[in-house]
Amino acid sequence: MRNMPIAKPQIGDEEIDAVVNVLKSGMLAHGKEVEAFEREFADYLGAKHGIAVANGTAALDVALKALGIKDGDEVITTPFTFIATASSILFQRAKPVFADIDEKTFNLDPDDVLKRITDKTKAILVVHLYGQPADMKAFKEIAEDHNLYLIEDCAQAHGAEFEGQKVGTFGDIAAFSFYPTKNMTTGEGGMVVTNSDELAERARLIRSHGQVQRYYHVELGYNLRMTNIAGALGRVQLRKLKEWNERRRENAEKLTEGISKIDGLIPPYVDPRVKHVYHQYTIRVTDEFPLNRDELVEKLREKGIGTGIYYPLPLHHQPLFQKLGYEENCCPNSVEASEEVVSLPVHPAVSDEDIDYIVRTLREINGE
Repeated sequence: MRNMPIAKPQIGDEEIDAVVNVLKSGMLAHGKEVEAFEREFADYLGAKHGIAVANGTAALDVALKALGIKDGDEVITTPFTFIATASSILFQRAKPVFADIDEKTFNLDPDDVLKRITDKTKAILVVHLYGQPADMKAFKEIAEDHNLYLIEDCAQAHGAEFEGQKVGTFGDIAAFSFYPTKNMTTGEGGMVVTNSDELAERARLIRSHGQVQRYYHVELGYNLRMTNIAGALGRVQLRKLKEWNERRRENAEKLTEGISKIDGLIPPYVDPRVKHVYHQYTIRVTDEFPLNRDELVEKLREKGIGTGIYYPLPLHHQPLFQKLGYEENCCPNSVEASEEVVSLPVHPAVSDEDIDYIVRTLREINGE
């Protein structure tokens, strides 16, 4: 029986050798490997500053703190995302304000964002979900017109582009994650990216005890530094990212070619202005398909095909946000998506034979 996981970190001899070299050096904490990774990642994006941190959630938290988001502020974001997007806002004692998603791209809908702006709104936190960039032209215009900060959550979008420009370089500040299932990994890790010297300086202070030099602290900070072990791993992974993203795109095109012919399944819509990097290949299971989404997931599991549901419950329906008094009916597109989406394997280890097997299995389930 096949065993096709939904995600599979790509770790080879180069990554192992890089980590072993750090271990042998004895310089394990934040150091030259991390600093080199920061420069190389920022250069790859075309950004001025990269500030490496312990994980993607830390990157979001540091980004918001660097902007000075505080108690009483409102930050508009999507409820159709991982909870860290919104919890990072709560960490500032600010209020996440949920706007609905575009039903085709699953990304934040600019028109609905406009309806949520108040005199307390300080920022828009855009998520490039599944590896597809959000409409950054629209969001930059909204942010400029209303004097708002623009923050990018790029946790799923390493190397993705909008109109030829890489995500992470449109807003005031951006956050990336290098969790093992991402398009590239450092094991755990994150990166704050910005073109602002002032924001970069604040982010560096916040991630390392607020110190400008050893044992000289100018403000309250944390220990959110990345290790040299993670930095060395990230440097090798970054060199392979372009090739891996292209393989994801090739796999996605082949999946779409097959799935688009199956009644009741809707393959991903791709905005013609973007370069999608397919952190996830996410389809919708509609009423026309003989099984509902959860039944399909079980059937695929029996056939050895891994799946993921990202996300089964929009944030405004999560118990945490229900306790905080969020309305259940504010974002109907997000609710509908949470009931229909399922992600299929698309990572670089998925072969052409695997793609054929996935499509053939879906056709058999559909009675073809």
